[in-house]
Amino acid sequence: MAADQPSRFAAWRGGRPFWGGLLVTLGGGEIILTEWAPLGIVLHLGLMGLAGYLLPALIFVCGVLIIYNPTQRLFYGVVSCLLTLGTWITSNLGGFVVGMLLGIVGSALTVGWMPEQEPRRKLFRRRNQPPGPDFDAAIEGTIRRS
Repeated sequence: MAADQPSRFAAWRGGRPFWGGLLVTLGGGEIILTEWAPLGIVLHLGLMGLAGYLLPALIFVCGVLIIYNPTQRLFYGVVSCLLTLGTWITSNLGGFVVGMLLGIVGSALTVGWMPEQEPRRKLFRRRNQPPGPDFDAAIEGTIRRS
């Protein structure tokens, strides 16, 4: 394999909001783990106890779906953000704030991911190149018209 060709995993990862989905999945998993924390402070009563397990499980599922179904990334990103914010009340302050932050950042990365956007390295190289003859001709044309 040539050095400039990406591996199959890197090519697969580049076609989807991988890091956003991974952070959402990790956030959901962390919130679920804090539900099992052996602390005397952690209390679950009635339906709040059920919601404390249901919301992080849904966040975890949304994270997996973000990775494996990138065409619906906006829907899953918004739903996972709302569910993550809901864990502030239901799941030990959103997994002691760590899981909530992972979920919100992952949701933001997912919603902001654009599949049609070319890689940043190419854009950076293009900006640092001197303007070509077409640019100079366009500038000359606008100067003469004014």
